[in-house]
Amino acid sequence: MSLYPVNRPPLKAEALIPLPLGSVKPLGWLLDQCRVQANGLTGHLEEFWPDVGPDSMWLGGETEGWERGPYYLDGLIALAYVLDDDRLKAMAKRWTDSILGMQTADGWIGPVQALDRKPYDQWPVAIVLKALTQHFEATGDERVLTVMTGFARYLKDTLDERPLFDWGQHRWADLAISLLWLYRQTGEAWIADVADTVRKQGYDWRDHFENFRYTVKTPPEDCTRDNHVVNSAMAVKSGGTAWSITGDDGDRASVYRTMEMLDEYHGQVTGVFTGDEHYAGKDPSQGTELCAVVEYMYSLELLTACLGDPAFGDRLERIAYNALPATFTPDMWAHQYDQQVNQVLCTVAPRQWTNNLPDSNTYGLEPNFGCCTANYHQGWPKLVAHMWMATLDGGLAVVAYGPSVVKAKVAGGVDVTISETTAYPFAGSIRLTVSIAEATTFPLLVRVPAWVKGASITVNGTPLEDVKAGTYHRIEREWKDKDVVDIYLPIETRVERRYHNAASIVRGPLVFALQMGEEFRKLKGEEPHADWEVFPTTPWNYALDVKAGFTTETRPLGPVPFAPESAPVVLHAKAKRLPGWDLVENSAGPLPQSPVTSEEPLEDVLLIPYGSTNLRIGEFPTL
Repeated sequence: MSLYPVNRPPLKAEALIPLPLGSVKPLGWLLDQCRVQANGLTGHLEEFWPDVGPDSMWLGGETEGWERGPYYLDGLIALAYVLDDDRLKAMAKRWTDSILGMQTADGWIGPVQALDRKPYDQWPVAIVLKALTQHFEATGDERVLTVMTGFARYLKDTLDERPLFDWGQHRWADLAISLLWLYRQTGEAWIADVADTVRKQGYDWRDHFENFRYTVKTPPEDCTRDNHVVNSAMAVKSGGTAWSITGDDGDRASVYRTMEMLDEYHGQVTGVFTGDEHYAGKDPSQGTELCAVVEYMYSLELLTACLGDPAFGDRLERIAYNALPATFTPDMWAHQYDQQVNQVLCTVAPRQWTNNLPDSNTYGLEPNFGCCTANYHQGWPKLVAHMWMATLDGGLAVVAYGPSVVKAKVAGGVDVTISETTAYPFAGSIRLTVSIAEATTFPLLVRVPAWVKGASITVNGTPLEDVKAGTYHRIEREWKDKDVVDIYLPIETRVERRYHNAASIVRGPLVFALQMGEEFRKLKGEEPHADWEVFPTTPWNYALDVKAGFTTETRPLGPVPFAPESAPVVLHAKAKRLPGWDLVENSAGPLPQSPVTSEEPLEDVLLIPYGSTNLRIGEFPTL
């Protein structure tokens, strides 16, 4: 029997249940990282960026009234409550109070028409609903249920007359998930029917990927909403969302088909896929938009709950611990619009982008377009919030690893706290310590990544048997106060073959990349939220000698692990310069087909975690 609201018939039962916002909080380096975010753009953006400033239409003003305010709020609420930060909570409350107070008699929420947008656009309200669900879970504010129910009635009354269109049609799942959440809270069956209408009016992503035709870099004349990178990252969850409503196994299977097609034709070693702004092929000099990174993460977090596949946790960690931190400066005062796996020059210059602008890979406040400035805030805090989930039978599951603490109810309502002490992903030892007032029996599900060999789990020092990679290992026992679970995930360096048989070097969930000398040059703006170009001060065109192997060096884990100078793990490798592999269109030229030959001398090179780099090579030709 679940202790938290769950899907009711006719919906399909979820596998795991996300815990209310605030149940999971970061510890250790992850707490430091969330504080870096709070002290950077997230905690100060309202002070100088008009689109989320006090004159936003969502606050009763006259500036941007479409998606940017809701995007910002969606991440701000999450960060405020995983950090339990009173200043951030007060900032978020100003937004939620304004939005909850602007519902019209017909149920519509917010501006009827944002600047230069079609009236009654359901898309930005879909983001608002995601933010409001978090606000309710964190605060219990009953106004949320009233306002969301009112908007659901608005949809029921108007969708036939004003169906989903444009962005909202392609991002239908983001509206449907909040309606399903509302149905779980209230049990009013008509709300599930509205969610099904939203599904039916939405773009058919299942057909899109079953009959996938975008198998190469998108020509500029073929750029549509269908092949847009962020739409596709959001669409990763659409099959699971549809399956919850329909029970059709084909919808469930479409989740895997979606990820397979994106990987096969546009995938990158970081776990994301290219899109600068539309599908861009597998060349590691193509870009991936930051919005797509955080939306892919959110899709995986929801799919973990919906389907319960531990593989989603593997992919979530790959993206979160590589692609996410790599697209910011270490202090999180500047971000990129597009990141490149092979990123050797970040300047305002023409590049091989599908249709993005020349400043897209510079670090700044609003490079290329402001959607990422508004939307990236959800990345770290929603990862924290979804690291632990509840099981349907009164237990808990650890679905993504990182230093954290969870407070939840188990086994009929008993309060339990479990602290996770670890340097993961930089090391493979994880300790879970149970705090509970009385001995209680409940299941604990421990995710064993598919990449691990020889994982071991002990409870109070006693080894458990049959620990298998790629599974949730179920531990059901009577838990007592101060019980300890030790998880050991041996982390080995391995080579993954990529585009043109290039090599990427991976340890556990971490991708490693060439450490390059970097020179930041101020482009414009006021510090600390200025815009920066980044130039290399050392060579980048190396071919690796993978047969020579790699020597691992560990360093102290500091408060900012995702910075070149403080990387906690370094690999020493051998490589040769590769003459002829040069800049093309201001990026690393096309990867030569490996293996390659070079008459240059063998050199020692350093590889550091991809997320710790600002310039890098992440896919290497091999000697």
